[in-house]
Amino acid sequence: MASKTEDFELIAPDLGDTDKIELVRWNFQLGDQINEGSEVCELVTDKASFPMESPINGILARIDKEKGSIIKKGEILGMIRRKVSE
Repeated sequence: MASKTEDFELIAPDLGDTDKIELVRWNFQLGDQINEGSEVCELVTDKASFPMESPINGILARIDKEKGSIIKKGEILGMIRRKVSE
């Protein structure tokens, strides 16, 4: 049985009425295994911090925004890849 992969983009959520969202920490490195529900990275606004959880089991395949980046809602932060059976 062959396997293929699916990619899931980590997209910055709408965190309400804020102009500045900072990506303060990645909790994983490229190639690391991530479990569904794991806190992949942390976003901070002037009001609170928000952990971003993985929606799937997979590996961190790409980081688009580095630690310390100022981001906007809807921007792609990175990508998680999982293997799926056909």
